[in-house]
Amino acid sequence: MRQRARELGIAIGTLEPGPLNAITDVPGIRVGHATLVEGPDVRTGVSVVFPHEGSPWQEPVFAGAHRLNGNGELTGLEWIRESGLLTSPVGLTNTHSVGVVRDALVAAELEAQEGPNEAWVLPVVGETWDGVLNDIDGMHVRAEHARAALDAAADGRVEEGNVGGGTGMICHGFKGGIGTSSRVVAEVAGTVVGVLVQANYGRRARLRIDGVPVGEAIPATDVPTPSGPVPSASGGSIIVVVATNAPLLPHQCERLAQRAGLGVGRMGGVGEDSSGDLFLAFATGNRGLAGDGDAVGLRMLPNPRMTPLFDAVVEATEEAIVNALCAAETMEGKGGAVVHALPLERTADLVARSRPDYT
Repeated sequence: MRQRARELGIAIGTLEPGPLNAITDVPGIRVGHATLVEGPDVRTGVSVVFPHEGSPWQEPVFAGAHRLNGNGELTGLEWIRESGLLTSPVGLTNTHSVGVVRDALVAAELEAQEGPNEAWVLPVVGETWDGVLNDIDGMHVRAEHARAALDAAADGRVEEGNVGGGTGMICHGFKGGIGTSSRVVAEVAGTVVGVLVQANYGRRARLRIDGVPVGEAIPATDVPTPSGPVPSASGGSIIVVVATNAPLLPHQCERLAQRAGLGVGRMGGVGEDSSGDLFLAFATGNRGLAGDGDAVGLRMLPNPRMTPLFDAVVEATEEAIVNALCAAETMEGKGGAVVHALPLERTADLVARSRPDYT
């Protein structure tokens, strides 16, 4: 059985996680996966994040985005930058399947309309490249898989590792994928920050877990790096989705998204030239933003009180990546390529030995 970071005794940071230690600790957030593991070569899927309750979801929320390195795709960001609004669920998949997932989200929104010609849909869909383990050129993700992920979206526990869009992903030379974590922000009453990642980035030698150089301590002679006829890129990519129920405005969401890069950096990511490191943050503390009627009353957390949320994003991003590594299992895929899982007992021992109170 694979275990999450805290079950191994690895507690990232000083803030307390929510009850589930997941993005779904933010009220109303729902996550769904559709996983494709077929024959020897198909290792991919779709994940979706619904920003709040309601099905179908059609109410916008404030959002902001940040780019650490732009060798990747997260559709719809120009409208988020222009309007400050997220107007769709967030989809995650592989690089060559962004279009089909985007179209499926459009179709789902159109079906939800009450009358003809009323829809205006600009979905947000992110990607990372799973072409080592998956026949990415085979276009195996179809509209029904995206719809299955939408239909599966639920609150509660979030599956991690080799699931959904993370099925065929690699992280720091180990099996990667989907991971999540959360933090309760005690300084701002009732506030939770949650993070979900699709982790497919990084080099083995740079991997740090809670500051410990785990990658250097587990060389390829002990746990082989990804094998197979298609070599893995040195960079890879990561998508980070940040959610909070705090009453933030769009520029404050952008500030939260930017801090996700610090969590990636603490793990050893540097935003390599070949990496697509794209971060989206949204806040549900202001509602009723749809329509074109009279002025909408808004609430805003004062900027001097943002720092505890920054702390929460950094910690939750780091732990979400660790949870992705901990949950993911060794996988064989396309052409016999093998990507090994992070060895959990050895990792826990390395982190424990680094602590001052280790005996």
